[in-house]
Amino acid sequence: MAYYLFIVAIGLERLVELAVSRRHTRWSLANGGKEFGQGHYPVMVSMHTLLLMSCAVEVAALHRPFIPALGWAMVAVVCASTALRWWCVATLGKRWNPRLIVIPGAPLVHRGPYRWLHHPNYTAVVIEVAALPLVHSAWLTAMVFTVANALVLTVRIRAENAALGYA
Repeated sequence: MAYYLFIVAIGLERLVELAVSRRHTRWSLANGGKEFGQGHYPVMVSMHTLLLMSCAVEVAALHRPFIPALGWAMVAVVCASTALRWWCVATLGKRWNPRLIVIPGAPLVHRGPYRWLHHPNYTAVVIEVAALPLVHSAWLTAMVFTVANALVLTVRIRAENAALGYA
């Protein structure tokens, strides 16, 4: 039962992200922002929704056990990856958005986690997608969605790099 509540909490956190995203989208577009990669955004949202559902379904349908050493370690990893994602949100401020909106002329951010990585939010997402199912030994979900996430992020990062003018 605790795992299902954890999944619900992650889902609610995602809804908060979407609310923040909508507010930031309005601000970005009002300040000359241009959206790129609209085609892959619904795929990303669908994949993350299916990930949460699959975590619960695999545990229930295949009677996956909670293995304390693995489960608690993965809870810590999920919490750390969530903290990293919110650090990205705080660092980018109104410019953060899961949609790919670029404001022409706005300088690239090189502080916070962006000091070390071009895409720290995606690093956090990669970690979370692998770790969340493993909290309760849902290894099939972890494998399938790690591959799906890699495919989606390949498209996303290429689009983002192009939009930001990276070589």
